[in-house]
Amino acid sequence: MIASLKGTLQHNSIDRLVIDVGGVGYDVAFCKSGLGKLPELGQEIFLHIYTNVREDAIALFGFMDMAEKELFTILLGVSGVGPKLALNLLSSAPPSDLARAVLSDDLPALTKLPGVGKKTAERLCLELKDKIQDFAEVADPVNSSPIKITADERLINDVISALVNLGYPQTQAKAALDKVMEQHPAKLPQPPIEEILRLALRSLV
Repeated sequence: MIASLKGTLQHNSIDRLVIDVGGVGYDVAFCKSGLGKLPELGQEIFLHIYTNVREDAIALFGFMDMAEKELFTILLGVSGVGPKLALNLLSSAPPSDLARAVLSDDLPALTKLPGVGKKTAERLCLELKDKIQDFAEVADPVNSSPIKITADERLINDVISALVNLGYPQTQAKAALDKVMEQHPAKLPQPPIEEILRLALRSLV
């Protein structure tokens, strides 16, 4: 089993990376929460890897943070949760927020996550409670905060990825997007992704 990869970042998209290790390119499904931590293309990268072996394929799932990989593995033990859904969950909420939502039976917060209906949310709460206490940042789930990750943050990650795919360095893309978002505080309605991308591109000229 492949437990980690250290090599050169050869390609990235919104949810996949290609890591060159000794001339071999590894295609890795990537947790979107780590987009802001990615190095620029051609630079060295280290990923924690979960290897999913099936009869017809071997799939690699990569994480910048070890806690995300550990929780990913735990999520796969929940009835009805496969690798794709588990990755979507961790791409939408950090392990600590997800753990607090489960520990506090926060079904409304869980059902806001992509691919999670009421029954899946109930299974997460029922089957994970005794397994994820260590992931919560606070000991008392009653006083913990709800999941903070929103569609806006996923939109931001998508814009950064689009700029990187257009050839801009990761740091430059993030700086351009930060300028745009400063003009649109969270309390105001966010413009559509096309408009945000256009404004970010204008700031890069």
